[in-house]
Amino acid sequence: MSFMDAVKSCFSQYVGFKGRARRSEYWYFCLFEIVVDVVLSVLMSVTGAQIFGILSGIFGLACLLPGLAVAIRRMHDIGKSGWFILCGLIPVVGFILLIVWAAKDSAPGENQYGPNPKGV
Repeated sequence: MSFMDAVKSCFSQYVGFKGRARRSEYWYFCLFEIVVDVVLSVLMSVTGAQIFGILSGIFGLACLLPGLAVAIRRMHDIGKSGWFILCGLIPVVGFILLIVWAAKDSAPGENQYGPNPKGV
């Protein structure tokens, strides 16, 4: 899956919490969020214009639900409930667990959340 396909997929499934998401879809969307936020932060620092801070806040709100949805679909892809993203609330250990799970390969075949997206 290409970078643009992954970002389009996440925004087209804006609040799509059902199904499964491949590793590439999840990580490309994370990369997209980081790059846009860094660019807006640099522009705000260089120009001193507060509009870039406001745009950064709006962008963060716009990406909140698609980010949650793709994280939940990523958990589904490895055979875990979407509720496991709440482990991220545990200081340090939860963040590490989520990174390990997000980097884990898809569960083979079909699971309770749908068919393997690699086979589609």
